[in-house]
Amino acid sequence: MDAASVLPVLAAVPPAVLTGTATASVVELADPLDPQTVLTRLRAAAASPGPLVVFLAGQLHLDKRQYLPHLALARTTTATLRYTALPWHWLAGELGGRPAGTTTVVADLAADPDVWQRLTAAPELLQLGPGAHLYGRVTPAPRRGEPTTPEYLRAWAELWRAGARLPVPAMHAEASVRAAARATAPEVFHLAPAPVVVPAPATPAPVVAPDPHPAILAAAMAGRHGEAAGLAAAWESEALRHHGPRSAEAVHWTEVRADLARLAGEPARSCELWLAAAESRLALRQRADDPDVEAAVDRAHHQWEQISDRTRAGTLGPALVALRERVPGRSPGALAALRRRMA
Repeated sequence: MDAASVLPVLAAVPPAVLTGTATASVVELADPLDPQTVLTRLRAAAASPGPLVVFLAGQLHLDKRQYLPHLALARTTTATLRYTALPWHWLAGELGGRPAGTTTVVADLAADPDVWQRLTAAPELLQLGPGAHLYGRVTPAPRRGEPTTPEYLRAWAELWRAGARLPVPAMHAEASVRAAARATAPEVFHLAPAPVVVPAPATPAPVVAPDPHPAILAAAMAGRHGEAAGLAAAWESEALRHHGPRSAEAVHWTEVRADLARLAGEPARSCELWLAAAESRLALRQRADDPDVEAAVDRAHHQWEQISDRTRAGTLGPALVALRERVPGRSPGALAALRRRMA
C-alpha cells in the first residue's frame, strides 16, 4: 500500500480537527523503519492523559510461526517479518489499557491472503482491547507491482477539508461510501466498534436512528443487492420527505444507489443514476468544474462504457453527450472519445 500518499492530505487538516479538541499535538511517522522506534513513539503518545487519535495506513502480514498479524514497515520482507514489522498485539497492548472512550484508531489496511482468510473467519483478530475504538476498512492486498492507495483515510481528510464536522461513526460511514465508490477491490472488511447493550432506562430516552451506510455496504458486499438497494431507496425517500428533491441529502442517496447498481453489475442503471446525480448537482448551482460534479459525470461515462446492450447504451448516450459538453472533466479527449463511440 502506498501509505505515505495520504499524509499530505491529512497534514492539511488542522490538528484540532483531527482530534476534535480545542488544541492538539501531531506526531507523524512516514515510512518508519524500525518497530521499536514506532513502539517508543506510540508508548509516549499513549501516556498522554488526553484523547488520542491514531491514523494507520499499511499492509498486514501473518507471522507464520505464531500466526499473529503484523503491520509491515518500510524494510519488511516475508523473510524478516518477525523482526522488521510492527506486531498488531503491540498496538493492542499500548492502546487497549487506556481509559475507555479516550482512544480512537482509524485504519486503512490491506491484508495478505493469510491475514484476509483469518480475518473473515475471526473478525476479533484485530481487536485492540476495551479502551480503544477501532474504525476502518481492510481490503485484500493487491498482487505484487499493483499498489493500492488509502482511499478510506483520504476520504476522512477530504470530508474535514470540505468543512464536515461529524461524529466519528458518521465519518466512518461516509468515508466508507466514498472509498467504495473509488475502489477496484471486490471485497472490503469494515472495522467498527460493536454496539454496547445497556439496560433500558426507567424514563424513555429519545430514539436515535443508526447511520445506515455500513449495513447497506455489508448487504451489497454479501451479494444481497436487492436488500441494499431497498435500504438505500428507503433512506432516499426520507431525504426527499425531509429536505426536498433539490437537496444535497437527496443527491447523496442517488449517488449511493448509483454505486450499488455498479456493485450489482447493472451498468445501465448505474449510468442513469449518475446522470441524474450530476444534473441535480448542477441544478443546485454547483459549478461544472466542481469535483463532485466531475466525479458524477466521470462515473456515468465509465458505467456507460460497460453497457453491453447497444440499444440501452444508445438510449442513454445522447444525455451523456449533452452532459459531457457542459462538464468536460479532467481527462482530455473524453468528449471526443464519447462521440466516436456513439457514432
